[in-house]
Amino acid sequence: ITMTQMQQEQVPQNVLDEAQRQLEILTKGTDTVTPLDALKQKLIYSITHKKPLKVKLGVDPTSPDIHLGHTVVFHKLKQFQDLGHIAMFLIGDYTTKIGDPSGRSKTRPELEDAQIIKNAETYKEQALKILDPQKTELVYNSAWLSKLTFADTIKLMAKTTVSQIMQREDFNNRYTNNMPISMHEIVYPLMQGYDSVAMDADVELGGTDQTFNCLMGRHLQKAYDKEQQIVITMPLLEGLDGVQKMSKSLNNYVGITDEPKEMFGKIMSNNDDIMWKYYLFFSAKTVAEIEAMKLKVEAGELHPMEVKKDIAQEIVSQLHNDEEALSARENFNQRFSKNAIPDDLDEVKLDITEETRLAVVIKEVGFAPSNSEANRLIKSGAVKINGEKVEDMSYTVVPGFEEFILQAGKRRIAKIK
Repeated sequence: ITMTQMQQEQVPQNVLDEAQRQLEILTKGTDTVTPLDALKQKLIYSITHKKPLKVKLGVDPTSPDIHLGHTVVFHKLKQFQDLGHIAMFLIGDYTTKIGDPSGRSKTRPELEDAQIIKNAETYKEQALKILDPQKTELVYNSAWLSKLTFADTIKLMAKTTVSQIMQREDFNNRYTNNMPISMHEIVYPLMQGYDSVAMDADVELGGTDQTFNCLMGRHLQKAYDKEQQIVITMPLLEGLDGVQKMSKSLNNYVGITDEPKEMFGKIMSNNDDIMWKYYLFFSAKTVAEIEAMKLKVEAGELHPMEVKKDIAQEIVSQLHNDEEALSARENFNQRFSKNAIPDDLDEVKLDITEETRLAVVIKEVGFAPSNSEANRLIKSGAVKINGEKVEDMSYTVVPGFEEFILQAGKRRIAKIK
């Protein structure tokens, strides 16, 4: 149905109200919606004709694990699903063989088929922790891409130009810096775009790093005389360092298969600015409700620590269950309330034969990467022994010591024997 045809229909007020309600939910926390007005028109048509939108989210199973950053778009797909639309979770088993060049300064290594299949299974299991398995259509792009002949692929490539492809930032940067770009990488956006043609997608979701690929889907749908999809991109979530995007390689991630207590503790280590993003991406609260909470925190009516505990508990509950989430919160309260020493501490055996500076002990037990970082922790007042703060840089531990509780920072605590 075209935009003109939709605009010509007389739309009842209750349909307009419902479309606006859905629009507010679906645009919460987004980076871009292209184009926004067309999404509203699609929602109006969907509600009027009781025809749910087909919403596409594609992932390439390049590694076996998904972290919380990946789930930002999963939660947006779940919102569409909860509103009655069709959630189409696409596993790019075929495009993984090519390798998405997004954000890359060099070609991705090629994965073996067996590894792709194994990764795809774990992706599916982890994604269905968030999506409703009964209402999710699982599709694999090998179903249509593997059937394209060489002539078909040439025809597909004829739908765009080299100048259009070179508008992509990754390619442009590599070309400018005389870095190689393989021909198969140039084909990748076309393959992802063709997925939207094959699936008749009404909406495609992706991170901001997928903007070019998703817009290629719009371009190719038009080239194949199909109605163009709406592209919704979500911001990339910063990791636990609060600076760089969440990544396993940077070890700043929250794994969605982490144990509840570990997951809760990692989320609590985030700064307050990131906490509000978590509310936008992972909570059911409206933007207005989140802004009202911010004002209460600024006015001193709400303690930021409790607000952060609330969202940490909600996320753990989503990925595990309510009981484990509550237990994780209680465990955190016990471990990190003032002067509290938990009962279930890890034990670390320390073998020393001479008087040893505390900074060296902190490094030896793995609470700091270096002596200088350990000294910084002591100087900042972040180190406690048996619940008492130690700020003396010359503090030493002698052979034959009695066991003691060592705490360095918010989350590192152990019984030293």
